[in-house]
Amino acid sequence: MQSNSLSFRLIFTSAVVAVVLLVTAAFLLAYLFQQALERNFDARLRAILDGLLANVELATDGSPVMSGKISDPRFTIPLSGWYWQVSPPSHRTLPDLASESALEQRLTPTGVDLQTRGSDGVASFYIKDSNGQQLRAIEQKFKLFGGEEFSFLVAGNFDELKAEVTAFQRALYAVLTLLGLGLLLAIFLQVRVAMQPMQRMQQSLAAIRAGKAERLEGEFPHEMQPVADELNLLILAGTEIIDRARTQVGNLAHALKTPLSVLSNEAQGNKSDFGAKVTEQIQIMRDHVSLYLDRARRAARAQTLGAATDVEPVLAALGRTIMRINKDRGVTIEVTVTPGLKFRGEVQDLEEMAGNLIDNAAKWSRQAVKISAAPVIDPIDGTQNWLMITVDDDGPGIAASKRAEAVKRGKRLDETKPGSGLGLSIVTETAGMYSGNLVLGDAPLGGLRVQLRLPAVA
Repeated sequence: MQSNSLSFRLIFTSAVVAVVLLVTAAFLLAYLFQQALERNFDARLRAILDGLLANVELATDGSPVMSGKISDPRFTIPLSGWYWQVSPPSHRTLPDLASESALEQRLTPTGVDLQTRGSDGVASFYIKDSNGQQLRAIEQKFKLFGGEEFSFLVAGNFDELKAEVTAFQRALYAVLTLLGLGLLLAIFLQVRVAMQPMQRMQQSLAAIRAGKAERLEGEFPHEMQPVADELNLLILAGTEIIDRARTQVGNLAHALKTPLSVLSNEAQGNKSDFGAKVTEQIQIMRDHVSLYLDRARRAARAQTLGAATDVEPVLAALGRTIMRINKDRGVTIEVTVTPGLKFRGEVQDLEEMAGNLIDNAAKWSRQAVKISAAPVIDPIDGTQNWLMITVDDDGPGIAASKRAEAVKRGKRLDETKPGSGLGLSIVTETAGMYSGNLVLGDAPLGGLRVQLRLPAVA
Protein backbone atom coordinates (compact mmCIF):
# COMPACT_ATOMS: atom_id res chain seq x y z
CA MET A 1 0.00 0.00 0.00
CA GLN A 2 1.53 3.28 -1.12
CA SER A 3 1.60 6.29 1.21
CA ASN A 4 -0.11 8.47 -1.42
CA SER A 5 -2.95 6.01 -2.10
CA LEU A 6 -6.56 6.60 -1.16
CA SER A 7 -6.58 3.38 0.89
CA PHE A 8 -3.63 4.54 2.99
CA ARG A 9 -5.14 7.97 3.54
CA LEU A 10 -8.52 6.56 4.59
CA ILE A 11 -7.00 3.94 6.89
CA PHE A 12 -4.48 6.37 8.40
CA THR A 13 -6.97 9.17 9.12
CA SER A 14 -9.59 6.76 10.47
CA ALA A 15 -6.97 5.06 12.66
CA VAL A 16 -5.76 8.39 14.06
CA VAL A 17 -9.31 9.48 14.88
CA ALA A 18 -10.09 6.08 16.47
CA VAL A 19 -6.91 6.11 18.59
CA VAL A 20 -7.50 9.69 19.78
CA LEU A 21 -11.10 8.89 20.71
CA LEU A 22 -10.14 5.66 22.51
CA VAL A 23 -7.33 7.31 24.46
CA THR A 24 -9.64 10.17 25.43
CA ALA A 25 -12.31 7.67 26.45
CA ALA A 26 -9.78 5.70 28.53
CA PHE A 27 -8.70 8.76 30.54
CA LEU A 28 -12.27 9.99 30.90
CA LEU A 29 -13.60 6.62 32.11
CA ALA A 30 -10.70 6.21 34.52
CA TYR A 31 -11.36 9.69 35.92
CA LEU A 32 -15.12 9.08 36.24
CA PHE A 33 -14.50 5.73 37.95
CA GLN A 34 -12.16 7.35 40.48
CA GLN A 35 -14.69 10.11 41.10
CA ALA A 36 -17.40 7.51 41.70
CA LEU A 37 -15.15 5.66 44.13
CA GLU A 38 -14.43 8.86 46.01
CA ARG A 39 -18.13 9.69 46.30
CA ASN A 40 -18.90 6.18 47.48
CA PHE A 41 -16.02 6.31 49.96
CA ASP A 42 -17.15 9.71 51.25
CA ALA A 43 -20.65 8.29 51.75
CA ARG A 44 -19.21 5.49 53.89
CA LEU A 45 -17.19 7.98 55.89
CA ARG A 46 -20.28 10.16 56.32
CA ALA A 47 -22.19 7.23 57.76
CA ILE A 48 -19.37 6.67 60.26
CA LEU A 49 -19.37 10.40 61.08
CA ASP A 50 -23.10 10.29 61.81
CA GLY A 51 -22.55 7.35 64.16
CA LEU A 52 -19.73 9.23 65.86
CA LEU A 53 -21.97 12.28 66.43
CA ALA A 54 -24.60 10.04 67.99
CA ASN A 55 -22.12 8.63 70.52
CA VAL A 56 -20.18 11.75 71.63
CA GLU A 57 -21.20 13.65 74.78
CA LEU A 58 -19.63 16.35 76.94
CA ALA A 59 -18.21 15.59 80.35
CA THR A 60 -18.74 17.96 83.29
CA ASP A 61 -15.45 19.70 82.48
CA GLY A 62 -16.59 20.25 78.86
CA SER A 63 -14.33 17.59 77.29
CA PRO A 64 -15.82 15.12 74.76
CA VAL A 65 -16.45 11.52 75.85
CA MET A 66 -17.86 8.45 74.06
CA SER A 67 -21.14 7.09 75.33
CA GLY A 68 -20.93 4.04 73.06
CA LYS A 69 -18.61 2.38 70.52
CA ILE A 70 -18.21 2.51 66.76
CA SER A 71 -19.14 -0.93 65.48
CA ASP A 72 -16.44 -1.04 62.79
CA PRO A 73 -13.53 -3.13 64.21
CA ARG A 74 -10.97 -1.40 61.97
CA PHE A 75 -11.05 1.60 64.32
CA THR A 76 -9.62 -0.64 67.11
CA ILE A 77 -6.65 -2.03 65.14
CA PRO A 78 -3.52 0.11 65.78
CA LEU A 79 -2.51 2.21 62.79
CA SER A 80 -4.99 0.40 60.53
CA GLY A 81 -5.52 3.49 58.41
CA TRP A 82 -9.05 3.96 59.76
CA TYR A 83 -9.33 6.74 62.33
CA TRP A 84 -11.76 9.10 63.92
CA GLN A 85 -11.07 11.98 66.27
CA VAL A 86 -12.92 14.78 68.00
CA SER A 87 -10.94 17.96 68.63
CA PRO A 88 -12.02 20.79 70.97
CA PRO A 89 -11.73 24.43 69.91
CA SER A 90 -8.15 25.63 69.60
CA HIS A 91 -8.60 28.25 72.37
CA ARG A 92 -9.64 25.61 74.93
CA THR A 93 -7.15 23.39 76.75
CA LEU A 94 -9.48 20.41 76.76
CA PRO A 95 -8.34 16.89 75.96
CA ASP A 96 -9.32 15.52 72.55
CA LEU A 97 -10.91 12.21 71.75
CA ALA A 98 -9.58 9.67 69.17
CA SER A 99 -10.07 6.09 68.03
CA GLU A 100 -7.95 3.29 69.47
CA SER A 101 -6.34 2.78 66.06
CA ALA A 102 -4.74 6.23 66.20
CA LEU A 103 -2.66 5.44 69.30
CA GLU A 104 -0.77 8.63 70.10
CA GLN A 105 -0.90 10.20 66.64
CA ARG A 106 -3.35 12.90 65.66
CA LEU A 107 -4.40 13.91 62.20
CA THR A 108 -3.84 17.58 61.53
CA PRO A 109 -5.48 18.83 58.33
CA THR A 110 -4.05 22.01 56.86
CA GLY A 111 -6.00 25.15 56.10
CA VAL A 112 -5.89 24.32 52.41
CA ASP A 113 -7.62 21.02 53.09
CA LEU A 114 -10.48 22.73 54.91
CA GLN A 115 -10.97 25.89 52.92
CA THR A 116 -13.49 24.26 50.58
CA ARG A 117 -16.62 22.86 52.19
CA GLY A 118 -19.82 21.56 50.72
CA SER A 119 -23.27 22.96 51.28
CA ASP A 120 -23.59 20.73 54.39
CA GLY A 121 -20.39 22.13 55.89
CA VAL A 122 -18.37 18.97 55.27
CA ALA A 123 -14.80 19.24 53.95
CA SER A 124 -13.33 16.32 52.00
CA PHE A 125 -9.58 15.94 51.52
CA TYR A 126 -6.61 13.59 51.40
CA ILE A 127 -4.10 13.25 54.23
CA LYS A 128 -1.35 10.83 55.29
CA ASP A 129 -0.90 9.09 58.66
CA SER A 130 2.36 8.41 60.47
CA ASN A 131 2.90 5.25 58.38
CA GLY A 132 2.65 7.21 55.15
CA GLN A 133 -0.67 5.68 54.16
CA GLN A 134 -2.88 7.88 52.05
CA LEU A 135 -6.18 8.57 53.79
CA ARG A 136 -9.44 9.95 52.53
CA ALA A 137 -10.94 12.12 55.26
CA ILE A 138 -14.02 14.23 55.94
CA GLU A 139 -14.30 16.90 58.65
CA GLN A 140 -17.23 18.85 60.03
CA LYS A 141 -17.78 21.36 62.83
CA PHE A 142 -20.53 20.72 65.41
CA LYS A 143 -21.68 22.48 68.54
CA LEU A 144 -22.41 20.01 71.31
CA PHE A 145 -25.36 20.94 73.53
CA GLY A 146 -25.08 24.63 72.74
CA GLY A 147 -21.48 24.74 73.89
CA GLU A 148 -18.25 25.12 72.02
CA GLU A 149 -17.77 24.08 68.38
CA PHE A 150 -15.89 20.79 68.06
CA SER A 151 -14.18 19.35 65.00
CA PHE A 152 -15.29 15.84 64.03
CA LEU A 153 -12.95 14.02 61.63
CA VAL A 154 -13.22 10.54 60.14
CA ALA A 155 -10.52 9.09 57.83
CA GLY A 156 -10.25 5.83 55.95
CA ASN A 157 -7.41 4.06 54.20
CA PHE A 158 -7.81 5.09 50.55
CA ASP A 159 -4.85 2.92 49.52
CA GLU A 160 -7.21 -0.04 49.80
CA LEU A 161 -9.18 1.41 46.89
CA LYS A 162 -6.11 2.04 44.76
CA ALA A 163 -5.93 -1.66 44.01
CA GLU A 164 -9.49 -1.49 42.70
CA VAL A 165 -8.64 1.62 40.66
CA THR A 166 -5.52 -0.08 39.25
CA ALA A 167 -7.41 -3.27 38.43
CA PHE A 168 -10.17 -1.28 36.75
CA GLN A 169 -7.67 0.76 34.76
CA ARG A 170 -5.82 -2.37 33.59
CA ALA A 171 -9.06 -4.02 32.54
CA LEU A 172 -10.19 -0.78 30.89
CA TYR A 173 -6.96 -0.34 28.95
CA ALA A 174 -6.95 -4.01 27.88
CA VAL A 175 -10.56 -3.82 26.69
CA LEU A 176 -9.99 -0.53 24.87
CA THR A 177 -6.80 -1.89 23.30
CA LEU A 178 -8.70 -4.91 21.98
CA LEU A 179 -11.47 -2.59 20.86
CA GLY A 180 -8.92 -0.37 19.12
CA LEU A 181 -7.36 -3.34 17.32
CA GLY A 182 -10.83 -4.49 16.33
CA LEU A 183 -11.64 -1.02 15.02
CA LEU A 184 -8.39 -0.88 13.05
CA LEU A 185 -9.16 -4.28 11.54
CA ALA A 186 -12.72 -3.15 10.77
CA ILE A 187 -11.41 0.07 9.19
CA PHE A 188 -8.92 -1.89 7.09
CA LEU A 189 -11.56 -4.36 5.92
CA GLN A 190 -14.04 -1.56 5.28
CA VAL A 191 -11.57 0.37 3.14
CA ARG A 192 -10.51 -2.76 1.28
CA VAL A 193 -14.11 -3.68 0.53
CA ALA A 194 -14.95 -0.08 -0.41
CA MET A 195 -11.95 0.11 -2.78
CA GLN A 196 -12.68 -3.18 -4.56
CA PRO A 197 -14.92 -1.52 -7.20
CA MET A 198 -12.06 0.85 -8.07
CA GLN A 199 -9.70 -2.11 -8.37
CA ARG A 200 -12.21 -3.87 -10.62
CA MET A 201 -12.43 -0.73 -12.76
CA GLN A 202 -8.63 -0.56 -13.00
CA GLN A 203 -8.48 -4.25 -13.97
CA SER A 204 -11.19 -3.71 -16.57
CA LEU A 205 -9.28 -0.79 -18.08
CA ALA A 206 -6.10 -2.90 -18.11
CA ALA A 207 -8.05 -5.65 -19.89
CA ILE A 208 -9.20 -3.13 -22.50
CA ARG A 209 -5.63 -1.97 -23.12
CA ALA A 210 -4.49 -5.60 -23.27
CA GLY A 211 -7.11 -6.43 -25.91
CA LYS A 212 -9.08 -8.78 -23.63
CA ALA A 213 -12.18 -6.57 -23.50
CA GLU A 214 -13.78 -3.76 -25.49
CA ARG A 215 -15.61 -1.90 -22.69
CA LEU A 216 -16.00 -1.75 -18.92
CA GLU A 217 -18.17 -4.67 -17.91
CA GLY A 218 -20.18 -5.25 -14.73
CA GLU A 219 -22.05 -3.05 -12.31
CA PHE A 220 -20.34 -0.49 -10.11
CA PRO A 221 -21.52 1.37 -6.98
CA HIS A 222 -23.92 4.26 -7.49
CA GLU A 223 -21.15 6.84 -7.06
CA MET A 224 -18.86 5.14 -9.62
CA GLN A 225 -21.38 4.06 -12.24
CA PRO A 226 -21.46 7.50 -13.96
CA VAL A 227 -17.65 7.37 -14.24
CA ALA A 228 -17.83 3.89 -15.79
CA ASP A 229 -20.50 5.03 -18.23
CA GLU A 230 -18.45 8.07 -19.26
CA LEU A 231 -15.33 5.92 -19.75
CA ASN A 232 -17.29 3.53 -21.97
CA LEU A 233 -18.56 6.48 -24.00
CA LEU A 234 -15.00 7.87 -24.23
CA ILE A 235 -13.66 4.50 -25.42
CA LEU A 236 -16.45 4.25 -28.00
CA ALA A 237 -15.81 7.82 -29.18
CA GLY A 238 -12.08 7.13 -29.52
CA THR A 239 -12.73 4.00 -31.54
CA GLU A 240 -15.10 5.88 -33.83
CA ILE A 241 -12.56 8.68 -34.34
CA ILE A 242 -9.86 6.15 -35.27
CA ASP A 243 -12.22 4.40 -37.68
CA ARG A 244 -13.12 7.72 -39.31
CA ALA A 245 -9.43 8.61 -39.56
CA ARG A 246 -8.68 5.31 -41.26
CA THR A 247 -11.55 5.88 -43.67
CA GLN A 248 -10.35 9.40 -44.47
CA VAL A 249 -6.79 8.18 -45.00
CA GLY A 250 -8.08 5.56 -47.45
CA ASN A 251 -10.25 8.12 -49.21
CA LEU A 252 -7.30 10.48 -49.51
CA ALA A 253 -5.15 7.74 -50.99
CA HIS A 254 -7.76 6.93 -53.65
CA ALA A 255 -8.42 10.62 -54.33
CA LEU A 256 -4.72 11.28 -55.03
CA LYS A 257 -4.08 8.19 -57.11
CA THR A 258 -6.44 9.21 -59.93
CA PRO A 259 -5.03 12.72 -60.65
CA LEU A 260 -1.48 11.43 -60.30
CA SER A 261 -2.22 8.66 -62.80
CA VAL A 262 -3.71 11.20 -65.23
CA LEU A 263 -0.65 13.44 -64.91
CA SER A 264 1.65 10.47 -65.33
CA ASN A 265 -0.08 9.33 -68.50
CA GLU A 266 0.03 12.83 -69.96
CA ALA A 267 3.69 13.24 -69.07
CA GLN A 268 4.66 9.89 -70.55
CA GLY A 269 3.07 10.98 -73.85
CA ASN A 270 5.39 13.97 -73.90
CA LYS A 271 8.87 12.81 -74.98
CA SER A 272 10.53 16.13 -74.17
CA ASP A 273 12.76 16.88 -71.20
CA PHE A 274 9.75 18.57 -69.61
CA GLY A 275 7.74 15.35 -69.82
CA ALA A 276 10.58 13.35 -68.31
CA LYS A 277 10.91 15.87 -65.49
CA VAL A 278 7.17 15.76 -64.77
CA THR A 279 7.24 11.94 -64.74
CA GLU A 280 10.15 12.00 -62.30
CA GLN A 281 8.39 14.42 -59.96
CA ILE A 282 5.12 12.47 -60.16
CA GLN A 283 6.99 9.34 -59.01
CA ILE A 284 8.49 11.32 -56.12
CA MET A 285 5.00 12.55 -55.23
CA ARG A 286 3.67 8.98 -55.31
CA ASP A 287 6.47 7.81 -53.05
CA HIS A 288 5.81 10.62 -50.57
CA VAL A 289 2.05 10.05 -50.64
CA SER A 290 2.56 6.34 -50.04
CA LEU A 291 5.06 6.99 -47.27
CA TYR A 292 2.97 9.48 -45.33
CA LEU A 293 -0.28 7.58 -45.81
CA ASP A 294 1.43 4.51 -44.38
CA ARG A 295 2.61 6.57 -41.44
CA ALA A 296 -0.90 7.88 -40.84
CA ARG A 297 -2.30 4.34 -40.89
CA ARG A 298 0.36 3.13 -38.45
CA ALA A 299 -0.25 6.07 -36.13
CA ALA A 300 -3.99 5.35 -36.11
CA ARG A 301 -3.41 1.65 -35.38
CA ALA A 302 -0.93 2.42 -32.60
CA GLN A 303 -3.56 4.44 -30.73
CA THR A 304 -6.17 1.68 -30.95
CA LEU A 305 -7.26 0.35 -27.56
CA GLY A 306 -7.59 -3.37 -27.12
CA ALA A 307 -5.26 -4.52 -29.91
CA ALA A 308 -3.24 -7.62 -29.03
CA THR A 309 -1.12 -9.88 -31.28
CA ASP A 310 0.48 -13.25 -30.59
CA VAL A 311 4.20 -12.86 -31.29
CA GLU A 312 5.19 -16.49 -31.96
CA PRO A 313 2.96 -17.14 -35.02
CA VAL A 314 4.00 -13.85 -36.67
CA LEU A 315 7.75 -14.39 -36.19
CA ALA A 316 7.56 -18.06 -37.16
CA ALA A 317 5.63 -17.28 -40.36
CA LEU A 318 8.03 -14.47 -41.31
CA GLY A 319 11.03 -16.70 -40.59
CA ARG A 320 9.71 -19.48 -42.83
CA THR A 321 8.80 -17.09 -45.64
CA ILE A 322 12.10 -15.20 -45.71
CA MET A 323 14.12 -18.43 -45.36
CA ARG A 324 12.36 -19.80 -48.47
CA ILE A 325 13.16 -16.56 -50.34
CA ASN A 326 16.86 -16.97 -49.46
CA LYS A 327 16.94 -20.77 -49.94
CA ASP A 328 19.42 -20.51 -52.79
CA ARG A 329 21.92 -18.80 -50.50
CA GLY A 330 21.55 -21.49 -47.82
CA VAL A 331 20.46 -19.05 -45.11
CA THR A 332 18.89 -20.69 -42.03
CA ILE A 333 16.59 -18.76 -39.72
CA GLU A 334 16.02 -19.95 -36.14
CA VAL A 335 13.07 -18.52 -34.15
CA THR A 336 12.72 -18.77 -30.34
CA VAL A 337 9.75 -17.10 -28.63
CA THR A 338 8.58 -17.23 -25.01
CA PRO A 339 5.22 -19.06 -24.99
CA GLY A 340 2.17 -16.84 -24.61
CA LEU A 341 4.03 -13.62 -25.46
CA LYS A 342 1.71 -10.96 -26.93
CA PHE A 343 2.40 -7.60 -28.54
CA ARG A 344 0.04 -4.82 -27.48
CA GLY A 345 -0.64 -3.53 -30.97
CA GLU A 346 -1.87 -4.37 -34.46
CA VAL A 347 -0.65 -7.50 -36.25
CA GLN A 348 0.11 -5.47 -39.42
CA ASP A 349 2.57 -3.27 -37.53
CA LEU A 350 4.36 -6.24 -35.94
CA GLU A 351 4.62 -7.94 -39.32
CA GLU A 352 5.97 -4.76 -40.90
CA MET A 353 8.59 -4.12 -38.21
CA ALA A 354 9.73 -7.70 -37.69
CA GLY A 355 9.56 -8.49 -41.41
CA ASN A 356 11.81 -5.58 -42.27
CA LEU A 357 14.36 -6.56 -39.61
CA ILE A 358 14.40 -10.25 -40.57
CA ASP A 359 14.59 -9.45 -44.28
CA ASN A 360 17.56 -7.11 -43.75
CA ALA A 361 19.31 -9.69 -41.56
CA ALA A 362 18.76 -12.46 -44.12
CA LYS A 363 20.04 -10.36 -47.04
CA TRP A 364 23.22 -9.34 -45.23
CA SER A 365 23.89 -12.65 -43.44
CA ARG A 366 26.27 -15.33 -44.68
CA GLN A 367 24.44 -18.40 -43.38
CA ALA A 368 22.57 -17.92 -40.10
CA VAL A 369 19.96 -15.62 -38.58
CA LYS A 370 18.69 -16.08 -35.04
CA ILE A 371 15.49 -14.48 -33.84
CA SER A 372 14.30 -14.44 -30.22
CA ALA A 373 11.47 -12.73 -28.36
CA ALA A 374 11.01 -12.58 -24.58
CA PRO A 375 9.44 -10.32 -21.91
CA VAL A 376 11.70 -7.67 -20.41
CA ILE A 377 11.59 -5.16 -17.55
CA ASP A 378 11.52 -1.46 -18.37
CA PRO A 379 14.75 0.04 -16.95
CA ILE A 380 13.02 3.38 -16.29
CA ASP A 381 9.76 2.57 -14.49
CA GLY A 382 10.47 -1.08 -13.59
CA THR A 383 7.29 -2.41 -15.24
CA GLN A 384 7.27 -5.80 -16.99
CA ASN A 385 4.75 -4.92 -19.69
CA TRP A 386 7.38 -4.98 -22.44
CA LEU A 387 8.88 -7.47 -24.86
CA MET A 388 12.19 -7.56 -26.71
CA ILE A 389 12.60 -8.95 -30.24
CA THR A 390 16.27 -9.66 -30.97
CA VAL A 391 17.52 -10.37 -34.52
CA ASP A 392 21.14 -11.56 -34.86
CA ASP A 393 22.98 -12.32 -38.10
CA ASP A 394 26.50 -13.43 -39.09
CA GLY A 395 26.96 -10.76 -41.75
CA PRO A 396 29.42 -7.85 -41.84
CA GLY A 397 27.43 -5.79 -39.33
CA ILE A 398 27.52 -2.00 -39.05
CA ALA A 399 30.35 0.01 -37.57
CA ALA A 400 29.45 1.66 -34.27
CA SER A 401 30.09 5.10 -35.75
CA LYS A 402 27.50 4.53 -38.49
CA ARG A 403 24.69 2.99 -36.42
CA ALA A 404 23.08 6.31 -35.52
CA GLU A 405 23.01 7.33 -39.18
CA ALA A 406 21.49 3.97 -40.18
CA VAL A 407 18.26 4.62 -38.26
CA LYS A 408 17.81 8.21 -39.40
CA ARG A 409 14.84 9.14 -41.56
CA GLY A 410 15.57 8.47 -45.21
CA LYS A 411 18.64 6.29 -44.51
CA ARG A 412 18.51 2.63 -45.56
CA LEU A 413 20.82 -0.29 -44.86
CA ASP A 414 19.91 -2.18 -47.99
CA GLU A 415 20.59 0.35 -50.75
CA THR A 416 23.11 -2.02 -52.39
CA LYS A 417 20.92 -5.07 -51.96
CA PRO A 418 17.78 -6.07 -53.86
CA GLY A 419 14.42 -5.75 -52.17
CA SER A 420 12.00 -3.07 -51.13
CA GLY A 421 12.13 -3.05 -47.31
CA LEU A 422 11.08 0.09 -45.56
CA GLY A 423 14.39 0.49 -43.79
CA LEU A 424 15.38 0.80 -40.12
CA SER A 425 14.12 4.37 -39.99
CA ILE A 426 10.55 3.22 -40.66
CA VAL A 427 10.89 0.50 -38.01
CA THR A 428 12.18 3.08 -35.53
CA GLU A 429 9.32 5.42 -36.34
CA THR A 430 6.67 2.70 -36.01
CA ALA A 431 8.16 1.47 -32.71
CA GLY A 432 8.15 5.05 -31.43
CA MET A 433 4.41 5.25 -32.06
CA TYR A 434 4.07 2.43 -29.50
CA SER A 435 6.55 4.12 -27.11
CA GLY A 436 9.12 1.47 -28.07
CA ASN A 437 12.64 1.84 -29.46
CA LEU A 438 15.27 0.21 -31.66
CA VAL A 439 18.86 -0.48 -30.58
CA LEU A 440 21.75 -1.67 -32.78
CA GLY A 441 24.69 -3.64 -31.43
CA ASP A 442 27.13 -6.46 -32.03
CA ALA A 443 25.69 -9.96 -32.44
CA PRO A 444 27.33 -13.04 -30.89
CA LEU A 445 27.27 -14.54 -34.41
CA GLY A 446 29.67 -11.81 -35.54
CA GLY A 447 27.27 -9.58 -37.45
CA LEU A 448 24.62 -7.05 -36.45
CA ARG A 449 22.28 -7.38 -33.48
CA VAL A 450 18.99 -5.45 -33.70
CA GLN A 451 16.86 -5.24 -30.55
CA LEU A 452 13.28 -3.99 -30.89
CA ARG A 453 11.50 -3.12 -27.63
CA LEU A 454 7.69 -3.03 -27.81
CA PRO A 455 4.78 -2.98 -25.33
CA ALA A 456 3.52 -6.41 -24.28
CA VAL A 457 0.20 -7.64 -22.96
CA ALA A 458 0.51 -8.21 -19.19
